Amino acid sequence: MPSDSKKYPPPFSLRLTFEERARLERDAVGMALGEYIRSRLFGEDVSPRRTRGKSPVKDHEALARVLAALGASRLPSNLNQLARAANTGSLPVTPDTETALTEACETITAMRAELLQALGMEPGGPE
Repeated sequence: MPSDSKKYPPPFSLRLTFEERARLERDAVGMALGEYIRSRLFGEDVSPRRTRGKSPVKDHEALARVLAALGASRLPSNLNQLARAANTGSLPVTPDTETALTEACETITAMRAELLQALGMEPGGPE
């Protein structure tokens, strides 16, 4: 008796030779292999499957810019040093310190906006 908690039965496995699989992949022309096989077996009666996107990234260039900026920056190290100094009470708040903190905040805000844009989200949207 099928369980009500599962949406689909367990997958079915089929062994193919390398040549058979290569032919299926060639004939699928851009379709997912399972989708192609179901369409060949059931034709017009095949039920569509819900799929998640392969990647939530909407803008790969924006994501690359952010990752490059993170890789080139010393932000993680600097923030760690600031947190350590703040926790020990040894952080003198000089104009230079205030400028550095403001710049770090602006850089982080810009990276956040780029990441949200790359993911197709609005920077001012709900968190």
